[in-house]
Amino acid sequence: MNANGTQGPRRGPRSGSRDHHRRGQQRHTPPARVSPARMVAYDVLRDVDDRDAYANLALSARIREARLDGRDAALATELASGALRWRGRYDRIVELAADRDAERIDSRTLNVLRLGAHQLLSMRTADHAAVNESVELQRRVGNRAAAGFVNGVLRAIGRASNAEWDERITAASRSEDDALAATTSHPAWVLRALRDALRAEGRQHELDDLLAADNASPRVSLALLPGADIDAETAEALSIDTRREEAALTASGPSPLGLELTGGDPARAIDSLDLPAGVVRVQDQGSQLAALALSRAREPRAGERWLDLCAGPGGKTAVLAAEAALSGAGLRANEVSEHRAELVRRSVEAHADEVEIVSHDGRDDAAYGGSDARFDRILVDAPCSGLGALRRRPEARWRKRPSDLPELTSLQAELLDAAVAHLAEGGLLAYVTCSPHLAETRVVVDRLLRRHSELRELDAGTVLGRVVRAPLDLAGERLSAQLWPHRHGTDAMFVSLFERGS
Repeated sequence: MNANGTQGPRRGPRSGSRDHHRRGQQRHTPPARVSPARMVAYDVLRDVDDRDAYANLALSARIREARLDGRDAALATELASGALRWRGRYDRIVELAADRDAERIDSRTLNVLRLGAHQLLSMRTADHAAVNESVELQRRVGNRAAAGFVNGVLRAIGRASNAEWDERITAASRSEDDALAATTSHPAWVLRALRDALRAEGRQHELDDLLAADNASPRVSLALLPGADIDAETAEALSIDTRREEAALTASGPSPLGLELTGGDPARAIDSLDLPAGVVRVQDQGSQLAALALSRAREPRAGERWLDLCAGPGGKTAVLAAEAALSGAGLRANEVSEHRAELVRRSVEAHADEVEIVSHDGRDDAAYGGSDARFDRILVDAPCSGLGALRRRPEARWRKRPSDLPELTSLQAELLDAAVAHLAEGGLLAYVTCSPHLAETRVVVDRLLRRHSELRELDAGTVLGRVVRAPLDLAGERLSAQLWPHRHGTDAMFVSLFERGS
């Protein structure tokens, strides 16, 4: 690697928040050390690149390992999440400032630059601190000779505002889509897929709002499981300790189980409710509604057999377990990965004795308990691209490629076919993905119906309409339901329901 760090509108983050004169700012001597929060953030970016780690899990582990206090943990979270979320935009800005392709910059140096760009363009960090700590970080984790390159690139980035950088990105882009993808930090193929999904509902004009929602840090959403001693409306009165942190835990959002935390530590907020372990859990409200769509599609009968076929990590399983316990149904949860099966066990601790947890490939009879096993309700929360959770999993948008979709949709179809074979006559099947991509939603559903004439699709929108706190704005003429972050405040969860005839 050379000393320069290379190898042999539409809206930006907090647009305008750094739009002030920079040239006259005093520069200080670089600090002798890198702050622990910045080191943790860098390590998370490396974990994502090198180990394909989930950012949220890597972040939690690194924070614990570094023993960061609440303030430093919050800083590390903002640095890592922001740099991952806006990676596409920052890479384009780095390319313009350095006058070379990001692919030619060593990956360690590029991560240092992403973190520095985020501090300069999206945080209140003083310019000299952002630049000097980035230079020191480069000396510690990368080629020390490239420290001058990092210094020069970040100083160039700091001399322009967000609006000016977006103008430069647009001017240098090949097309309007390329410019929009770069300025909103979405891969171009993801942008096109989101537009197509909205167009199918007649709502393509909502694209800018959706892209903005993907880049906004969501509030922490929690579920108060059915059967708890208190209902969601009572929970707010019990969050005294949470309010001391200038945060509030409120019963809000579309899910009847949903609570939203406006700030502070979720674990402390849960502890403040003083409820049995597992009764309150962090979970997106779209995930809550997907599980409730199956359990409340019609009144359950005592003795019904339910199956969560792809259960890990267990959020929907926990909701189904609570619902099954109230109705006298039995629940089996299958997860192909032993590690994720253990996460399912932890998720259902409030109903541990009432859930049978197994680990098999969902396409094999063993997942169902044998070739003759039949279930009254089956949830197929299939592996998917995860494009519906970009706001919560900022690294997800950079992980998948269009070439991944054929393998995913083939797996989704095979799981559904196996589930249909084990669905009892009159039984209910829910197909759920955390993706709005049409190839993973309506295309899969339409092909399933062509293969299985014994299935009748139910009106998932009507079912959800009976479940939610307030009416949902569900667009389009299809019987399936597509949730959206910009419209419903949830992940972009897709839900389709079916009944098996004779």
